Amino acid sequence: MIADFVAHFAKLVATHPEDVKVDVNTSDEITQIVLYANQADIGKLIGKEGKMIGAIKTVISGCKAKDGVSYRINVEAI
Repeated sequence: MIADFVAHFAKLVATHPEDVKVDVNTSDEITQIVLYANQADIGKLIGKEGKMIGAIKTVISGCKAKDGVSYRINVEAI
């Protein structure tokens, strides 16, 4: 559910939405969401001073409060 939200949001923001991919790695303590995007879209997804990715992390932290799972999100270029 969280990964689907991140992918959908990133596709709305990205100039090249066809390049957006999300990978989820789950361990005992943390779930890591890796967002892959075109190099040209990395700046848009992170935002000025990290405000865009910070907003995404804030939404995800609300899900942490609900289901008790810790999430980490990383943005990487394809």
